[in-house]
Amino acid sequence: MAVIRMVLSALLVIMSQGSAAFTLTSSAFSPGGVIPKVHECTSGGSDPRQRNESPPLSWAGAPAAARSHAIVMRDLDNNNLIHWVIYDIPVNVTSLPQNVDHAYRPSIPSGARQVYYRGSASLFGYQGPCSPRTVNTYEFVVYALNRATLSELTSSSSTQTAARVISGASLGSARLSGES
Repeated sequence: MAVIRMVLSALLVIMSQGSAAFTLTSSAFSPGGVIPKVHECTSGGSDPRQRNESPPLSWAGAPAAARSHAIVMRDLDNNNLIHWVIYDIPVNVTSLPQNVDHAYRPSIPSGARQVYYRGSASLFGYQGPCSPRTVNTYEFVVYALNRATLSELTSSSSTQTAARVISGASLGSARLSGES
């Protein structure tokens, strides 16, 4: 019994001194809040405020063993439809600016790659919320990965394949959701 108490006491000390929680935030919207129009898709809409720009994202507290990061965005109310995958984000990068380039290899962050959206080889990267008649919940997940690069992914990889590979290399994740 004394050994169990000592182990529990040691665990409590370790937990109280433990690392900060892995968190994901955006200066564009609060957790559970409304995602601004500028981040909504432009397809079929006539609202000039809809510009399909990715939101600015920041994360902190990733596991120390992380070698890179990846972000996956899903529409939770539409069969977890994947709207964005960006990976091979260097481990020293802990934020993305608003409006990451719609390119396989965006200019920022250097070295990162993006998957094309739903089979359209001309639309790489972020595809914003596109739910004109309903309010849906969108979830952004940043993953800390155990590898610096996901070399098995290419410019023709699907969002589902990329999400599977990212999940398999994950050391931990942080989530942020918003509504649109």
